[in-house]
Amino acid sequence: MSKKSPKLRTVNKSLPPYPLNEFGSEFPYILGREIVYLLASKGKGVLEGSEWEEIFAHCIGADWKPSNVGLDDVVLGNTAWGAKTVKSGVKDFRNLNKVRLISGRNSIVYSYGGTIDTSADPDEVGEQVLEIWNERVSSIREKFKHLRTVVLVKSNDLTQVAVFEYDTVRYDPELFEFSWNKNGNLEGFHKGTDNKRFVWQPHGSQFTIIEEVPTSSLILKLKPPKALNKDKILEAIGFDKTWVTVEKRK
Repeated sequence: MSKKSPKLRTVNKSLPPYPLNEFGSEFPYILGREIVYLLASKGKGVLEGSEWEEIFAHCIGADWKPSNVGLDDVVLGNTAWGAKTVKSGVKDFRNLNKVRLISGRNSIVYSYGGTIDTSADPDEVGEQVLEIWNERVSSIREKFKHLRTVVLVKSNDLTQVAVFEYDTVRYDPELFEFSWNKNGNLEGFHKGTDNKRFVWQPHGSQFTIIEEVPTSSLILKLKPPKALNKDKILEAIGFDKTWVTVEKRK
């Protein structure tokens, strides 16, 4: 009698809230509403990273829990997201190709000791930089089954945005080769290719990951609203000088 493989039960509890980049039919309109309100209330196209974290959490019904690590600022069930914003000067976001995402400060001097300069072996430095990132990812994955990064690409005036997400993963240093560029920064490439994946700056320890923008990205064009009239808003809520208390130091 031939051997058969055992049949296993599917553990549905391990599934994320929704498939990658399938945000739901209402998500674009909730997001659009939030950005239009932001434009009307601020009177300018400025959206900071912490605002994007909060807006994204609202759009998917998640909790916004700002984190020092920056990889789990939004939480829903067994899934956590880090949220990133990046500006793009591309005229039509349907033509977006790659974005550079600042992904923390990986200080090898702090983590490993010693000093660093461009005379050091670039592959050795690159491995240390990636291992700092990997430890950061592992610490979050101990708490959450799924870990993602959600990116908002924005035009200068916020009338065009693109949203996409990807699984936040560890990087195997063996798959990359590193070199110092003419500016004294470390660049990491997929081995045997000219496909740049990482940039690390010794001064400041800024770590940048270069991500491809998937074709499944959500792209929105928004009608810019008129800015709200500050004086009329203050009048509507009944503001007067009694709302302000001037205190003196003791």
